[in-house]
Amino acid sequence: MTGDVADAMLDAAREALVAACRHLAARGLSPGGSGNLSVRVGDALVITPTGSSLSRVTARDLAVAPVDPGAATAAGPGAPVERSARTVPSKELPLHRAVYAARPGAAAVVHLHSPAAVAASCLEPAALPRERATGPLPAVTPYQVMRLGDLPVAPFALPGSAALAEGVAALAADAPAMLLANHGSLVAGAHLPAALDLAEELEAAAQVVLLLAGVPHRRLTAAQVAALRAR
Repeated sequence: MTGDVADAMLDAAREALVAACRHLAARGLSPGGSGNLSVRVGDALVITPTGSSLSRVTARDLAVAPVDPGAATAAGPGAPVERSARTVPSKELPLHRAVYAARPGAAAVVHLHSPAAVAASCLEPAALPRERATGPLPAVTPYQVMRLGDLPVAPFALPGSAALAEGVAALAADAPAMLLANHGSLVAGAHLPAALDLAEELEAAAQVVLLLAGVPHRRLTAAQVAALRAR
């Protein structure tokens, strides 16, 4: 790949990422300066910067870092660095790298602090067998089951910490969508639109379950869940 082609691909990724950030902000899914997104371009990833607001981040603000953390030091003092004069990658860069390492087919990662997903991440595990639940959420709709899968919950760890990335790494290979305990949501997609859709679907599923709390309602049966998972 020539330098000009690589630069063009990175520029296109930056523009797509900014559009995605604006979309999520407009949907009310990234309060304040919360949330971070990345896309993979070859051996590099483009990621939102630390302390940024998804409603205001620009293409010039985005950071570029190696997908493989070892690549930043493998070439010695002259190796690529993970920051420029303008930008420092999100402190959740290790989390994004953990997902890409576990899911080679992933090309986009979205981590949000959206209200319903955060609330769901604080729930105690559902007092239901796996055949009747999606992670901590009782199974109530077909698309919740089909899109979100098992929806595991990574153990609580400090934001940006190696422990958080390790908890995610242990789950990511089998889970395109997960919750981070008392923190928020994390999804991966084969491309950026797929990751955005999955993040929104997780938020909507959590919101539906929370709206039904304390109200008599139907839940999917074990047989219905099994049939949906077999599709």
